[in-house]
Amino acid sequence: MQQPAPHQPKAERTQLPAMRADFVNPFITSTVNVIGTMASIQPRPGKPCIKHDLRNYADVTGIIGLLGDGVEGTMAISFAETCILRVVSNMLGEEITDLNHEIEDAVGELTNMISGGARAELETKGHSFRMAIPSVITRRGHSIAVITRFPVVQIPFETDYGPFYVEACLHQSPT
Repeated sequence: MQQPAPHQPKAERTQLPAMRADFVNPFITSTVNVIGTMASIQPRPGKPCIKHDLRNYADVTGIIGLLGDGVEGTMAISFAETCILRVVSNMLGEEITDLNHEIEDAVGELTNMISGGARAELETKGHSFRMAIPSVITRRGHSIAVITRFPVVQIPFETDYGPFYVEACLHQSPT
């Protein structure tokens, strides 16, 4: 079983309803594609689970809203410092050793690309989305409280350089 980073609370393993899996799989595919293409790192996805502790503990997090016809929610990607330093170093072709402005810019761009890939796949299933601008938080061990009445699905990823997590909270809007 995948172990969370020391500062990441363990998400409870709860069976995902079939509808939720349809929303989650595009984020897994897009994450693997984007990190693999942009950073030449092959992330290994763990088992998605419902996150009951709605706090997120990480060193760098990108968050983006998802609002579309019939679907709304958020996506966040949170990295351990060792992981994001290697990802961005590979992306830029130079060694990055500190959580700095280059890291923030890169996480914003990764958040855009991953959400964009997931949105494109979801659009093939009849959901269209409006563009949003990501926010990035950079602070060692920060926490982000997610306020929602809908399930947050956490997808852990492991790399040779440390873990990261993608969290998606998508639900169908009332029609």
